[in-house]
Amino acid sequence: MANHSGKIFPTPTRETAHYWEGCREHKLRLQCCVSCGKHQFYPRSVCSHCLGDQLRWIEASGAGKVISFTLVRRAVSEAYKADTPYVVALVQLDEGPTMMSNVERCTPESVEIGMRVTAFFEEWSEEISIPKFCPI
Repeated sequence: MANHSGKIFPTPTRETAHYWEGCREHKLRLQCCVSCGKHQFYPRSVCSHCLGDQLRWIEASGAGKVISFTLVRRAVSEAYKADTPYVVALVQLDEGPTMMSNVERCTPESVEIGMRVTAFFEEWSEEISIPKFCPI
């Protein structure tokens, strides 16, 4: 496990606990609305499409494409300095929702719009694994 000392850790809530549990199991979970059938991310108590309150969890494929990104060369704090340069990207999942995450396991300069990627998980602690993406 890499050193993540000083980095900002997510705090699971009632709405996000099932999502973070999935990440810990290296499974990318999304909510699906029973009323309209649409998927959503980030987890919340109502559907972002129809405001329905009957949501179920599904395991996503983890596959998607980069729709926007930036290359970070200057760390936001000392805790992230060793990671530079790194890519922060918007990834549109094949199921529809968009996630913001890092694209890794490739050179930062090789990331491009439309690049097909798949999720993997980086363990930050025994409780938290962070979803990231890499080229397919």
